[in-house]
Amino acid sequence: MLAPVRRQFRALALAFVPETGSLPPEGWMALEQVVEDALRARPRSLRRQALLLIHLIDWCAILRFGRGVGRLEANHTSRLLRTLESAPVLLLRRGIWGLRTLIQMGYYTQPSIQRAIGYRGHSAGWEARR
Repeated sequence: MLAPVRRQFRALALAFVPETGSLPPEGWMALEQVVEDALRARPRSLRRQALLLIHLIDWCAILRFGRGVGRLEANHTSRLLRTLESAPVLLLRRGIWGLRTLIQMGYYTQPSIQRAIGYRGHSAGWEARR
């Protein structure tokens, strides 16, 4: 699902969660799989909107910086996203925050990342820690 926008998606992930820059290839695959699974559980129209949003961000980068988001330096991508997340169009703001949430979910749900940051949460709740 993300294959057509993989380069742009990874540039956005790097802007939202800079730590993704140190992910090995299997970490990127896991992140993308979590995002794709989350999108697959949503209506088809929402999946199209998510991909359209990535294309829209890419076009905004082209218009503002002369190249797509996948070819920008991280600071330019971050600056563009800060502008878009405070845009007057509510749907655009929600889309940016939703994309950020998906990327964070894909990154922070990886067991190796959870261990690295000391996260000890468990699906069984407090009983699992006793």
